[in-house]
Amino acid sequence: MYKLLSFLVISLFASLGIGTGIAHAQVSPPEIAGKAWILVDMSTGQVLAEHNADERFEPASLTKVMTAYVVFRALTEKRIDPEQRPPVSERAYKAIGSRTFVEPASPARIEDLLRGMIVQSGNDASIILAEAVAGTEEGFAQIMNQTAERMGMTNTQFRNSTGLPAPEHYSTARDLATSAMNLIRDFPEYYPLYSEKSFTYNNIKQGNRNRLLYVDPTVDGMKTGYTEAAGYCLISSAIRPQPGTSIQRRLLSVVLGTASMAARAIESQKLLNYGFQNFDAVEVYATNQAAGSYTVWKGNANVVTGGFEDAVRVSVPKGQAKKVQAEIEHIQPLVAPIVKGQRIGTLRVRYDGELLAERPLLANEDVAAAGILGRLWDSLKMLILRQ
Repeated sequence: MYKLLSFLVISLFASLGIGTGIAHAQVSPPEIAGKAWILVDMSTGQVLAEHNADERFEPASLTKVMTAYVVFRALTEKRIDPEQRPPVSERAYKAIGSRTFVEPASPARIEDLLRGMIVQSGNDASIILAEAVAGTEEGFAQIMNQTAERMGMTNTQFRNSTGLPAPEHYSTARDLATSAMNLIRDFPEYYPLYSEKSFTYNNIKQGNRNRLLYVDPTVDGMKTGYTEAAGYCLISSAIRPQPGTSIQRRLLSVVLGTASMAARAIESQKLLNYGFQNFDAVEVYATNQAAGSYTVWKGNANVVTGGFEDAVRVSVPKGQAKKVQAEIEHIQPLVAPIVKGQRIGTLRVRYDGELLAERPLLANEDVAAAGILGRLWDSLKMLILRQ
């Protein structure tokens, strides 16, 4: 009998990257002295540990991650220029809290304002950038919210570009992790700004408040925040090689509501170390690795090979890679014409029976339609197989 679907089940013993499931370690997460937190393996997209990750809190200056994302997008689309010197509005000049000390008589370049916002957490720099992109900070906040919605940040609402307290200005640990991961992935050319340890503007040198940059060489970002209501908060990210593999694992943590600057660094370091020490990334398929070949009907070729946009990896408890299984469900019949990149099936990756990741199987090449005789012959064969 002709089968509409076929399955290829493969046991794999290596390392992986984008997943949908939550990884469960054999060792429980450490006690974290914060109101909410989350740890994500960016090499797989999986959550390694979390607590109150969907509870709404005031995000303080962690807001500026989304501010930076919107500005980076404007730079990439050439709507603003790094050498541009936007005017300093009265709102920006009188902004309270952390400042870059930009003078109205001597406007700063966009490039310097970015460092002021990222390294110094300058509220004045943030407002100037927002007004440069959208005209007003209120208009910029609307763009932030639209961007957050596109990212799937369902528990977030921004009212300003700075994170200064405002009614109905809130986010969650999970949503803030989402914004940070999108920034790292979408703007790798700008992400190194987050590892800079100091910035001097207007003859005033200010250090980066992310203490992990000074004590852990694998940490290369990302953003601190504080208000009285939010407490001390930190998004941190580190990249370390996985021993015995070519994989570079990037973990990202968000810790909200700790009691001090020292505490937010200590608790974040605990989470990062926990993730690196208790999980492995298992690569199911490498980048550009073919994932089988599949029969094509009515085409000028009899088969098409499948593959994936990127390497496919999953996070599993350390030493448990042999429990990873991959199942490919491919569409049949595959009828030409087929376009490169067209979905021809689905990959599901499981660990110990639990679904961790699901990815579309894509055609690696075009398959044009056969001539009229070839199409007629295949139609006849398909009809016979259905009997």
